[in-house]
Amino acid sequence: MEKRLKNYLAYMAEFVEKEHSDEEYERGYRDLMIQIAFFQHERLIHLIVTVTFALLALIGIAAALTTPQIPLLILVMLFIVLLVPYVRHYYILENGVQELYRRYDTIVTHIPTEKI
Repeated sequence: MEKRLKNYLAYMAEFVEKEHSDEEYERGYRDLMIQIAFFQHERLIHLIVTVTFALLALIGIAAALTTPQIPLLILVMLFIVLLVPYVRHYYILENGVQELYRRYDTIVTHIPTEKI
């Protein structure tokens, strides 16, 4: 998903730098709205997963502090190790979607209001 987002951001950066006809802006606008919806959905899913792993890690840490057992410590370490890539991926999605919003703001200025 990260590669897809970066490729689409590069495409949109190139798109907004050039002048287009009204129809091309409308087509770009529709495509952008679809992509924003896809990436927002992906971002929401990863937010849920990331928060779940963070909560599990915190609960595991609390449990390990009260009853230190080796299997529980291993489980907590796995949660923490998995949490790092989840946070990184969510960070990339969040920043990518914010950039898509900025591209939306640029494109929407070229489209008549009745067509939005």
